[in-house]
Amino acid sequence: MESKPDGILGALDSGSDSQRSRPSKSRERYLKVPKTPRSTILVVDDEAEICDLVSYNLAREGYRVLQEHDGEAGLNRVFQSAPDLLILDLLLPKMSGLEVLGAIRGEPRTKALPVLVLTARSTEMDKLVGFERGADDYLTKPFSPKELVARVQAILRRTRGEEPSVPIKVGPFQFDSERHRVMLHNRELDLTPTEYRLLEYLLQKPGRVFSREQLLDKVWGLGYFGETRTVDVHVRRLRAKLGRDAALIRTVTGVGYAAETTTK
Repeated sequence: MESKPDGILGALDSGSDSQRSRPSKSRERYLKVPKTPRSTILVVDDEAEICDLVSYNLAREGYRVLQEHDGEAGLNRVFQSAPDLLILDLLLPKMSGLEVLGAIRGEPRTKALPVLVLTARSTEMDKLVGFERGADDYLTKPFSPKELVARVQAILRRTRGEEPSVPIKVGPFQFDSERHRVMLHNRELDLTPTEYRLLEYLLQKPGRVFSREQLLDKVWGLGYFGETRTVDVHVRRLRAKLGRDAALIRTVTGVGYAAETTTK
């Protein structure tokens, strides 16, 4: 158990904020918030108190929130009826959060499901491993409920377009943002939502160099709170999936990254 120190194409006080945002009565209180659900969010955490805190604050914003308390039950729920977003602890009974994440990314029906990791594992290596396994965002405990809500809103905004779209061709790439698919030389790329947005953003202006800070702000959003190495991890994963076309993502030493439509 964890310690409790707690499309693009187109520092908070955790303690006091958590206390103000914590439900003060029964754990069913959040169900009584009279708002129409906008999206369904599944919270998988073995701590009932954390689940209730997250559920209460998200329900206040109009989201429908479901809970599971072990990895196996959470994965089964995802496969039975995928939510719009998954909030996932890493150290879970029966099946770890990383195992759950790997299973989700390995299943075609759920590989594009947005996943926000919420965990007490706060080292840089923990975060890098989480992103390597396919997490879209990573928030550590103790956390600010306001920041959690803001991150959820940002993830849903950037992963769910409101208007139907047609495939857009950029050099050898063809983007279908409605289906969140990318074809490269008629080969579909198996990208996570964040990898999709990163490639899409870089290709808005082929050849232009974007700094890591720019990419964090524009792809991750929120004036993202994470480290710039997060970008390096996702670029490395993206290049691996481009295969023989990996050189289309160019590193500019000391500056950042650029995407090209042809290789020299």
